[in-house]
Amino acid sequence: MIWVLIFSELAAFGLFLGTFAVARVIHPSVFAAGQAALDSNLAGLNTVVLVTSGWAAARAAKAARASEKPTSRRWLAAAMLLGGLFVALKLAEYAGEVGQGIGLETSPFFTLYFLLTGFHLLHVCLGIVILAVVCRRAEASGVETGTAFWHMVDLVWIVMFPILYLVR
Repeated sequence: MIWVLIFSELAAFGLFLGTFAVARVIHPSVFAAGQAALDSNLAGLNTVVLVTSGWAAARAAKAARASEKPTSRRWLAAAMLLGGLFVALKLAEYAGEVGQGIGLETSPFFTLYFLLTGFHLLHVCLGIVILAVVCRRAEASGVETGTAFWHMVDLVWIVMFPILYLVR
């Protein structure tokens, strides 16, 4: 069932990103101006944080398969803490943008930017909850299921980051 959820979420993100790409073609100058207002350094740091969290989740799954529950729990805790750091950094980025007077209605770029990143942020929060739930028992099947979802969240960000912040 987790794979149905993962594939449906990937499809939803794909539609969002497709909409973003079409809107970029329609409004190239608006999208260039929007990207210029973003903090790509902070987003880059957040990318490193989330990818490192995915690595910790993978280590947790490996430990769970080896029946090393305490080790798996520690790696899951690291993944969750890094996920929390991602959330904090993203909220700080949002605060900076709002402080500049940027919001959902600023431009088509920012409407799609906030929808995409907000939808992703909700998935990060859900992923942290899922990791916390599977951490309780730290059984291999549960940890692998939770980390599969977490890796989907990673994968989506790895695709979103260059599209939103770097590709001109």
